[in-house]
Amino acid sequence: MCKKKFQELNLNDAFLFAAAMSDPESCRLMLEMILGIPIDSLVVHSEHNILFSSDYKSVRLDVFASTEVQVDYDVEMQNEKEDLAKRSRFYQVRMDSVSLKPGEDYTALRPNYVIFICTYDPFGHGLYRYTFENRCQERDFPLGDGTAKIFLNTKGCNPKDVPQALVDFLHYVEDSSDKCAADAQNGMLAQLHRRIAGLKKSREWEERYMTLADYIKAAEKKAEHIGMEKGLEQGQKLGLEQGLEQGLEQGLEQGQKLGLEQGLEQGQAQLLDLIQRMSANGEADQILRLSTDPAFLKESFQKYGFSGSLGE
Repeated sequence: MCKKKFQELNLNDAFLFAAAMSDPESCRLMLEMILGIPIDSLVVHSEHNILFSSDYKSVRLDVFASTEVQVDYDVEMQNEKEDLAKRSRFYQVRMDSVSLKPGEDYTALRPNYVIFICTYDPFGHGLYRYTFENRCQERDFPLGDGTAKIFLNTKGCNPKDVPQALVDFLHYVEDSSDKCAADAQNGMLAQLHRRIAGLKKSREWEERYMTLADYIKAAEKKAEHIGMEKGLEQGQKLGLEQGLEQGLEQGLEQGQKLGLEQGLEQGQAQLLDLIQRMSANGEADQILRLSTDPAFLKESFQKYGFSGSLGE
């Protein structure tokens, strides 16, 4: 995440987006371009701390915004594919729990928007914007619970169906450059770009970014070290288990091979001894039967007292 210099980041970077969302004016401009409605003033509610994911690969500012008319907004940047439907449900419940004070009636619940800005198409229909609200399936009218979930797609391909300001903003998310902002010829985007450029020049935010980079690097190094130790331990254990198993199999195989060789040698010696005894006893004419008559072979070995012989 922190490979680029702070000044080179685009708005889809989790850190820069969190910084922009913490600025009420930048947040207001983004919401106006996303929703296509004027927003006079905005209050940003934030814990003023950066929260890290468990795998240290993402970062977000715990922040949401509300207007003077008491509408809540939660805006998230999403670069990796996830189950956003369930996440949007969770974020909506979280905003409701904050907006409703203990003892207040449910009628005090404020309208809210959960907004995901995705750098991929979350539903595969090629739209720049997907808007969901609760509706009656039988008569197709809204429930009126004051909630909406909006999923934006920077890779959309239906510019005629959405405001140009939204298309310009979504292109800017992935290319937050002077050229992109200038080419759009969009007043609101130009204002947003000036504020983003100001953030990039901020020593305070750059230091936070570098601190985060060091933190993530140290955390990844530690995780890698722990992973190597666990992997080595598991590998040794697995290797020992496999080694014992393979050793047993190989031992049996080698034992069988050795036993066969020794058995053949022993059998050949006993057979030669049997032939000699039969010849000495005047039974040379019966020797050929040993190879064609198993019962006679067994009987001959027993007759001449070979215990554990081939005939048994």
